[in-house]
Amino acid sequence: MYKNTQKLEVRFFCSEVGSEPVREWLRELPKEDKYTIGADIKTIQYGWPLGMPLVDSLGKGLWEVRSKLARGRIARVIFFLDTGVMILVNGFIKKTPKTPQAQLDLSLKRKRLYETSRGA
Repeated sequence: MYKNTQKLEVRFFCSEVGSEPVREWLRELPKEDKYTIGADIKTIQYGWPLGMPLVDSLGKGLWEVRSKLARGRIARVIFFLDTGVMILVNGFIKKTPKTPQAQLDLSLKRKRLYETSRGA
């Protein structure tokens, strides 16, 4: 199932005030959705690099986990990579064919905050 024995470490983006938006979003989801998204993240963690249909590049160093949930719903978890670490910066239930610009902007903002705090 997994390609690599070497895996990516997975971390949640943490804001300056200590909140972890993706972890908080996941906690609000039904158990079956958490399981599906978690399994998809684990597949990426052990199988990186992967492509469609599970992972897609959004540009500017951002990637999306493309999870298909029950009842035809679609979830996205946006992440970027930092030296072998998968940083989860945003998660949402997708309601339109195209990823909303506001979600992309928020993800990029969090990526920049992370990089600034790391001195990148």
